[in-house]
Amino acid sequence: MADYTTISFSLSEGVATLTLNRPDRLNAFTALMHEEIRDALSHLHAAIDRSEARVLLLTGAGRAFCAGQDLGERRRKPGDPAPDLGASIENNYKPLVLALRALPLPVVAAVNGVAAGAGASLALACDLVVAKESAKFIQAFSKLGLLPDTGGGWSLPRLVGPARAMGMALLAEPVSASDAKAWGMIWDFVSDEQFDDAVAELVAKLASGPTLGYARTKQAIWSGVNASLEEQLNLERDLMRELGQSEDYAEGVSAFAEKRPANFKGR
Repeated sequence: MADYTTISFSLSEGVATLTLNRPDRLNAFTALMHEEIRDALSHLHAAIDRSEARVLLLTGAGRAFCAGQDLGERRRKPGDPAPDLGASIENNYKPLVLALRALPLPVVAAVNGVAAGAGASLALACDLVVAKESAKFIQAFSKLGLLPDTGGGWSLPRLVGPARAMGMALLAEPVSASDAKAWGMIWDFVSDEQFDDAVAELVAKLASGPTLGYARTKQAIWSGVNASLEEQLNLERDLMRELGQSEDYAEGVSAFAEKRPANFKGR
């Protein structure tokens, strides 16, 4: 894999791991980090094509998941023109969220510490979110006179409802991992001591599963958020037709009949 400055990327036993790696800055985003993530995702796509990658784990180094945008990059001297934040979203954050959603495999966010601003929204763009018990989620944009970006304005009301989404966005108060689970914002939280083992067990399970089925499940779930009932039924029909011809489906049926664990190949 390529050598990076702001992230690390590795692949082992079907698990691709992308770690935001600026622990001294709480893994805050910079333009270089976005560039390196895009490069890592291009390597991931190649690994998917070779059937080497079957799950993506996204996490942070040190004591934070991601503190959002590094505001040091946004400092301007008196008289300098105001930054174009829309360009930052169009060129960096929007493509990142769409890329994660389009990946044909499960994307797991392991939130190992604070997830603030774009970092919180990034976690919610993943398919499964598991957090340390001590982790916090903060929609910190209002402290800067901004609104939730990186898809936060889309994901939050759908996950926690408009009332809680509005409270998080306007008040910028930290939400604990336990509340995030209770509100339906994340899948689970784990004690800090058991976190690494629990995450490793989860991604290993996904890596040994029916990857094509996972990919189509992901497609159907995210489509269903906005589809009509008839549109969703049509999509389910088409995807089930495809999956019914897969090697994994045949293996799953055989394993069930023979009362043994299935040996899925991801195709």
